[in-house]
Amino acid sequence: MPIRQDPAVRSLPIATFTVLRRHRRALVGTTTRVVGLAGLGWLVLVGAVFGLAWSVFTRMRNQRVWYQYLEDPYLHDSTDLRLVTLCALPLFLLLLGVGSAAIQNACSLAVGAAAANRLRPVLGVYALRALIVWPLPLIVAKVADSFTGYHLDTPLPLERGTWPYVLVKYSPLAALFVAVLLRLALTLAPAAAADGLSPRAAIARSWSLTWTRAGAARVFALAVPLAVLTAGSLRLVTQLALPLRPFVRGLLEDATGNFFAAYYAGILAPVIVGILVTAAATVPLACTGFAVLHDRLRAPRATP
Repeated sequence: MPIRQDPAVRSLPIATFTVLRRHRRALVGTTTRVVGLAGLGWLVLVGAVFGLAWSVFTRMRNQRVWYQYLEDPYLHDSTDLRLVTLCALPLFLLLLGVGSAAIQNACSLAVGAAAANRLRPVLGVYALRALIVWPLPLIVAKVADSFTGYHLDTPLPLERGTWPYVLVKYSPLAALFVAVLLRLALTLAPAAAADGLSPRAAIARSWSLTWTRAGAARVFALAVPLAVLTAGSLRLVTQLALPLRPFVRGLLEDATGNFFAAYYAGILAPVIVGILVTAAATVPLACTGFAVLHDRLRAPRATP
């Protein structure tokens, strides 16, 4: 049932939870399938990353055995492992985006503000929004590190303690603040894409709806509690899943005889569980809330 047919007296949280309650079976089914498939996909990707990095793990193990023979401490270098992980990061983000787009489409359908199948435009919005928001802080952080990083030899390009050094050193914080503002301004774009717009039109609509007095206040009031809830849930679930760490580490070390592969798998296990459980609990709530908010903000503009 479309939210715009209801009187505007109901608050946004009440309307959101009403949609979730009325369509709980469909949303729970979609969320379960999406999170399950995403979990399987992440396991496959993690297995592929570990397979590609197995030579690195083997070299770490051999060096550890050699240093133990020499009775010297061994501090392993994980640079190659971080490089392999960085190369696989876009695939993990792609899985996360596809899952979020599928849940957003289902939530917009429940609100009554979506066509039957808008997965492609919603996924396109996620990609376009990422290209708009995140290059700035990444580029600024890279440039700042090239001028102020501790890896630089003396003399430094900028003298420590001077105003130019301080400004360049902390410029990534300013860039991150701008990125957060852009991200808030484009928060409603997936819901707009599910409503039938193209990715570019959805970005433009989110920008126009958010940069108003009522729109900015409502987006901020909804986004901040959801961010706190997501961060708190992720922290809690990850902590509760920490017993998986020694279990996975011992199981994999017994199976492969490689301590370092088992060590990193044990670190990843509770993190992956935390991400999946948190996504299952918070993503439908966030997508439904923003779909309801988008539906309310655009409703007055739809009437002549």
